Amino acid sequence: MSLVSRVQQIASEHPEKIAYNFMGKDTTYAAFEQSVELFAGALKSIGVEKGDNIGFLLGNSPHFLISLYATMRIGATAVPINPIYSPDEISYIVKNSDAKVIIALDALLPLVEKAAGVFTSVENYIICETQPDTVQKLAALPENLKTKVKPFSVMISSAAMGTSAVETDPDDIAVILYTSGTTGHPKGAMLTYNNIYSNARDVAEYLKINTEDRVITTLPVFHVFALTVVVNAPLLMGATLLLIPRFSPQEVFQIAKEQQATVFAGVPTMYNFLYQFPEGNAEDFSSIRLAISGGSSLPVALLHNFEDKFNVRISEGYGLSEASPVTCFNPIDRDRKPGSIGTNIINVENKIVNELGEEVSVGEVGELIVRGPNVMKGYYKMPEETASAIRDGWLYTGDLARQDEEGYFFIVDRKKDMIIVGGYNVYPREVEEVLFAHPGIVEAAVVGIPDPNFGEEVLAFVVKKDPTLTAQQLEAYCLEKLAKYKVPKKIEFLEELPKNTTGKILRRSLKPQTV
Repeated sequence: MSLVSRVQQIASEHPEKIAYNFMGKDTTYAAFEQSVELFAGALKSIGVEKGDNIGFLLGNSPHFLISLYATMRIGATAVPINPIYSPDEISYIVKNSDAKVIIALDALLPLVEKAAGVFTSVENYIICETQPDTVQKLAALPENLKTKVKPFSVMISSAAMGTSAVETDPDDIAVILYTSGTTGHPKGAMLTYNNIYSNARDVAEYLKINTEDRVITTLPVFHVFALTVVVNAPLLMGATLLLIPRFSPQEVFQIAKEQQATVFAGVPTMYNFLYQFPEGNAEDFSSIRLAISGGSSLPVALLHNFEDKFNVRISEGYGLSEASPVTCFNPIDRDRKPGSIGTNIINVENKIVNELGEEVSVGEVGELIVRGPNVMKGYYKMPEETASAIRDGWLYTGDLARQDEEGYFFIVDRKKDMIIVGGYNVYPREVEEVLFAHPGIVEAAVVGIPDPNFGEEVLAFVVKKDPTLTAQQLEAYCLEKLAKYKVPKKIEFLEELPKNTTGKILRRSLKPQTV
């Protein structure tokens, strides 16, 4: 069984079941499967073969779903790229991935025109029409570009049915996901067909996703969290995706209510925006049976506040691109521990080790390492980085964690984010948890900066909702909750914190402001 064959099976057995809803329109599994088959044939007609890499510059839309499953149907490799990356970031990934074809939103046509002569590996650009004047713009392209640029709708409407799925080996590469690149250039994590299928299957089973579920899909689908948890796992079970082009608290609440959504997945920032939204109330989320948080640590204060307001339990999990991504989740059928990322999901093993790779005692902090069928094949064209990340079958995550006596894991912090003040370890998350619990604060992020006397000192960036709140008041508050060396020596107030497209707060981008 594979993701492609499973969707084919559902389309055959339950053709009228709704696969996804987008902008108020339902699409059945039968119609979805037909579009996938047609587009797979269209890709083959322009020379795409098994093993070729296809770049996606697409957001949350049917274009992404159809392109992904058509790519897998012919045994090619999808390379999802954040469409709002800068031209330089996009250029690096396109070149590094050796993409043969680019499938892009029509809004990116100017970028395509500029880049067409630069990307020597790219043979065709497929443009997805979402704007009314796109056809005219394509018709006005120079003749040398028209041979390379093709409209998505024309390709899919002129293709013939009958493209059967290509036989793939479980170890073939299905997706290359470029990590966010906190240091240097991003690395392309190669996820095999077995990686993405097994993780979708195991997540679906662990979270009890079923055919009756209606899943809000507002996380960016080009990101690994969304790709597995709110796209592949639900489709594998015959559930319905409620596609939202971009995150908006008002739209999430509206669709949840109108469509009787049962599952919501988001990152902590999304939960914070939903909680802070003035018109949001428990009735809006009354149909939600499962709320999932991932991407970064969810502050415990926010978790409790959200649950009290909306009467829905949040299950926090953990994952990373290199693990397809999920390794842990709080179980939904037994105790959930606030602040924990939960326990091993099915078929995946997590362990805490010291610098020598030896397992540490219960409660002791060490590096979290992972093994299972979800662990990537390696980094694309980076054998040394692959050898450093995967050792003896274990993926070294770079995250510091501890495990309790009941098998629940707790992320302490990123190994590289740890602050050392006078020889004492300070974990930014611990300080952020204290700040988040303050009623006058909306968001907080903590970083370490150089200190001539103690090596490093703690700096906090805070977004406040109480305009009268001062740095001195916050420092006094922290002194009541933390050891003195953990208390921020400096506190800066910002209008908002920098975030990536999934809403994850970018601590490292705050550091240059302090130099």
